[in-house]
Amino acid sequence: MGEPLGIGPEIIVKALNDPLLRRMAKFVIFGMNEFLEYAADILEIEPYWTRHQHEKISRDYPHNVVVADYDDYVIPNWARESGKAGGEASLRFCVDAIEAARAGIIDAIVTAPISKTSWKEAGVEWPGHTELLAALCKSPQKAMMFVAGDLKVALATIHESLFDLRNKFTIGCVYEPIDLLNIALQEYFGIKNPKIAVAGLNPHAGENGQFGDEEQRIISPAIMMAQEMGVNCSGPWPADSLFVKAARGQFDGVVAMYHDQAMIPVKLLAFRDAVNVTIGLPIIRTSPAHGTAFDIAGRGIADESSMKAAIKLAIDMAKTKKQNSELRIQNAAAKNRDF
Repeated sequence: MGEPLGIGPEIIVKALNDPLLRRMAKFVIFGMNEFLEYAADILEIEPYWTRHQHEKISRDYPHNVVVADYDDYVIPNWARESGKAGGEASLRFCVDAIEAARAGIIDAIVTAPISKTSWKEAGVEWPGHTELLAALCKSPQKAMMFVAGDLKVALATIHESLFDLRNKFTIGCVYEPIDLLNIALQEYFGIKNPKIAVAGLNPHAGENGQFGDEEQRIISPAIMMAQEMGVNCSGPWPADSLFVKAARGQFDGVVAMYHDQAMIPVKLLAFRDAVNVTIGLPIIRTSPAHGTAFDIAGRGIADESSMKAAIKLAIDMAKTKKQNSELRIQNAAAKNRDF
């Protein structure tokens, strides 16, 4: 459910109110029933879910939507701002959902927005979802990816000051998202040999060193490493023209060098329904590409489009992963028979 005092409860209630979406999977909401009922009351939506204790998560609920209720938390629903209580609760929702996914009880996680300030006030050691997921899943490699329609973009760096970027910009930080994006496109999107474009860092991709040499020193060697590992990637491409080509389908995925290089085209193409995906994990995690929106929380006006897109994408990814797993088992069995 994310931050209880943000728009998470509202966009969940709105998204799952769609009966067609509810037929696509079974849903367990890790959150607080009180806030979901409050949101439903404002929206004049009749609750369509059942409530169960959060200590007893199961794959075998008889209902399509179940709230794993954390009623042991007491949070005043009128305080629409960050705070320690919201941070503690939203962390607990995430940790339990991750453990359930790792145990195979659930097939994918969709996270509503959390408040990084609330987590900090609660003394949480991780700055956000991505770092928490990587730590609990024991994943040494991870990358942030965004899906905006046909455009799929992974980031080499995330929340870094542009002036600090040169101190953290390495061959490894460029190679890793190329490798992880290639795996994700195969495993979750069913693309057998993904065609990946890698953006340059500088204007005109450095113009042969005239506007910076990072393309020659860092990005090109990372691309070469990936190519030697069998990845179908190319670049560095000038970013100002690359995203137009990618949006038109010339590439299956793009690796961007820094946050806004990726987010500007993503938000332009799909402001309402862009989806954030964490790749490099053994579990599936998607999220709406927006924040807690405390300023409009509790007013019934939040747009659920990105949440619905995140849910649908998680379902599609889970199905494709399962199909790939079954195919590998069949192929292995066939090889054993031949042997």
